[in-house]
Amino acid sequence: MMGRDDIAVGVGGDGGISGAGDIRPNVGGYLPLIDQGMSTAGGCRYRQAIPPGLGGRLDIDTNSGVRRGFLPQGPRGYRQPTAQRVMADTLSSGPTSVILLGAHTNLAILLATRPHLRRNVERVYVSGGAVRVAGNLFTATAANPFANFNFFGDPFAAYQVLHSGVPVTLIPLDATYMVPVTEEFNSEFRRRQSTYEAHYGFQSLDQGYYMWDYFAAGVALSSMRHGETNGGGNEFAELEYMNITVVTSNKPYGARDGSNPFFDGLAKPKFGLQEGGVHSGHVQTGIRDAFCLVPGSNRGRCEDGYTKEVSGAEAVQVYVATSAKPNTNKSSLLDKEFCKSFLEVLNLPKNYKPDFRNVSRGKPVIFDMDMSPGDFVSLIYLLKEPRAVLDLKAVLINGNGWANSASIDIVYDVLHMMGRDDIPFGLGNTNALGNPILGCKNSYAIPHGSGGFVDSDTLYGLARSLPRSPRRYMSENLDHPERRQPHAYDVWQSIRKQLGPGEKITVLTSGPLTNLANISLSDMDASSVIERFYVVGGHIRESDHEKGNVFTVPSNRYAEFNMFLDPLAAKMVLESSLDITLIPLNVQRKVASFEDVLAALEQRTQHTPESRFVHGLILMLQELQRKQKLYHHMDIFLGEVLGAVYMVQGSELEPSVEIKPVSIIANTTEGTDGQILVRRKSANLLKILYDLNNGVYYNHLANSLTNNKQSAIVGSFEEQKAIWSRPQKQLMTHIAKDMK
Repeated sequence: MMGRDDIAVGVGGDGGISGAGDIRPNVGGYLPLIDQGMSTAGGCRYRQAIPPGLGGRLDIDTNSGVRRGFLPQGPRGYRQPTAQRVMADTLSSGPTSVILLGAHTNLAILLATRPHLRRNVERVYVSGGAVRVAGNLFTATAANPFANFNFFGDPFAAYQVLHSGVPVTLIPLDATYMVPVTEEFNSEFRRRQSTYEAHYGFQSLDQGYYMWDYFAAGVALSSMRHGETNGGGNEFAELEYMNITVVTSNKPYGARDGSNPFFDGLAKPKFGLQEGGVHSGHVQTGIRDAFCLVPGSNRGRCEDGYTKEVSGAEAVQVYVATSAKPNTNKSSLLDKEFCKSFLEVLNLPKNYKPDFRNVSRGKPVIFDMDMSPGDFVSLIYLLKEPRAVLDLKAVLINGNGWANSASIDIVYDVLHMMGRDDIPFGLGNTNALGNPILGCKNSYAIPHGSGGFVDSDTLYGLARSLPRSPRRYMSENLDHPERRQPHAYDVWQSIRKQLGPGEKITVLTSGPLTNLANISLSDMDASSVIERFYVVGGHIRESDHEKGNVFTVPSNRYAEFNMFLDPLAAKMVLESSLDITLIPLNVQRKVASFEDVLAALEQRTQHTPESRFVHGLILMLQELQRKQKLYHHMDIFLGEVLGAVYMVQGSELEPSVEIKPVSIIANTTEGTDGQILVRRKSANLLKILYDLNNGVYYNHLANSLTNNKQSAIVGSFEEQKAIWSRPQKQLMTHIAKDMK
C-alpha cells in the first residue's frame, strides 16, 4: 500500500539453543531465551500474560478485522528470509538505527551470535519498560506489578540488549502514559483522513488506550533527525539519562528451586552465567506463580522484566523519555505536540493509490475444525457434496488447535471461493477445558515455527492465493455489536433453532473436542439433537510398537494431538452417551500416502480450481516432508481428510468397524494425558473405524474434488482481481452466470 516492496521482512526461523547454550543459526525468537531449546515448541511462561482470544492476540493478529477489510494484497508471498538473516544483512550494510516495539529476543540473539555487528548499531530505540511508574501487566499484577509487556516477554533478552554496550533510548510507560487516545484526539482524527494510511490508522485506533508504539516511533524519528542533545532537540519528549537494569530473576540468588532452566539441573550454568549472580534467582513461572503472590495483597513481589533504577556494577546508562511535550499551539484541542504531528504526517499527500477495491459480492452437518491443512481439504470436500446429500449448516473453529484463531479469515475465503457465504461460522474458546484463559497447557506441544503455527496461520503461504471474502473476523470492540464475530455456542444455538420437528444434526470434528464439550456444558440437552458424532483423532494402542503422534512430547508415547490438546474435553465427549464413530490415528495412517492422493488427482482429465488448490497444498506438504526434517509430521494432516469422506460415503469405502469400550486419560501428567484405553468396564461403547478399501477412498476423493458440479465461484485471488477490473455491465453478467 505504501509503495515500499523494497523493504525486507524477516520472520522466525527454526534454529535452536542446545542445553549447553550453543546458539544454532536462525533461532526464530518464538520463545524467550530461558525456554528456548532445540525446537520451536515450548511453554508460555511469559506469553500467558497476553490473552489469546478477544482483546488479546486474536484482535491484534487480525487488527480487529480492519487489516483484512482495508489493506491491498502485495505481490510478495509468505516465504521470506528469517528474522536473523534480515537483521544481519541490514546491519552488515552499514550503520543502522534499530527500533524495538516488542520483546527483545531477536536482537539479543543477533548481538550474541554476531558481536562484530554491534559497531554498526548506531542506537536502539526501545518501546516499553516502566521505570518510575507501575507496570501494565493487567492480567498478572497479582504476581508482578512492576513489568511492562514488552520487557516481560523476554526479560533475559532485554537485559542482554541493554547491557550489550550499544546506545539505548528507552520510551517507557512513564512517557507513553501521557499520550492516551482521548475523545478530542479521536474526534480530530475522524475529521482528518485525507490519505489511505490516515483512514487505515483511524480504523485501527482503540479509544481509551495509549499510543505506546506510535509515540515511541515518533520519539525515535525525532531523535534521528535532531540528534541526542540532552532531550532539548526532541520535538515530542523530555529525556534524561538514568542508570537502570532489567530484572531477570528474584532474590534470593543462587536458590535452585526448579524455576530457572539457566541453572537448575546443570553442572555449569547456561551461557556461562555466574553462580549466585543476578540471573540465578527464582524466575517467574507464570502469572499465578505461588512464589510471586503476596497473601492478602493484589500486588505481587516478582520483578521479572522490571526496568529498575540501580547503582553499581549492574547499572547501565540509558537515555529515557520521562514525559511527553505539550502542544506548542495552545489553542489546539490536541494537548501533545506528538498528536499534532502524527495527524499532519499521516495526511501528507502522496503520489500513489492502492490498486485494490473491496467488492461485496441431505442431512444437516456441523463441521468443527482447528484449521490444520487437512481440515481445509476436508472443508472443500464437504462443500463439494450435493446439498441434497449433505447440508453443511455451520463451521465451528477451535481456538486451541494447530492454528491461531486469527486464521479464521482463511475459512471465510474458502467459503467465499466455493460460493457459500451463507454458511455461519463460530469461533470457540482459545483455552482447553478447565484451563485458565491465560496459559498454554498442552497447546505448548504445537511448534511455533516450521510445520506449526507460522505455517498453519498462512496455510503454508497458499492462503494469499484464495479469493478474498467480504466476510472477515470483526472484533467486539465496535460501535456495531451485531457485526462481531459470532461465538461457536451462538452459532450452535442458531442452527438448533432452525431444525424442523424430529430433525437432528450430524457433527464432524477434526481437532480438539473443546467446542463440543463447552456446548454440552452450556446446553444440557444438546445430545438430544445430535444424531451421529464423527470424531477424527485418538490413537488405539494395539501394541507397544504403535506410537501416537505427539512428537514434541517424547514422554507421551501413545497420545494423538487432538486428544492431547484438550484431554478433559475428549473425556467428557467420548465417555458420553452420544452415538460416536471414532476415526483414530491407526486408520488415518493407512490413507496418509502423498503419492497415492497426488496420483489419483493427476490421473483425472478434468480439474477444478479447488482440486488444483488441494493438489498444490498436498504437493507442498510432500515436498517439505521430503526435504526438511522439521516437516517430518506432514502426513498427519493428510490422514485427517478421511473423517469427512467416511462420514459421507460410509459403506462405499468397504469399512471395517468394531465396537469397543474406551476411556480417556485426562489431567494427569503430560506423559499420559490424552491416551485412549480400551477397557471392558468402560461406560461407553464407541464405533471405531479400523480399516477400509484404500483405492476406493483415493478415487472417490479425487472424483469429488475434480467434479465440475458445485465448483468454485471464484477460483483464485488473481481471478477475483480480474473480475473487479471488468466494466460494470460485464461484471453483472458474470455474477448472473455464476448465480445461475
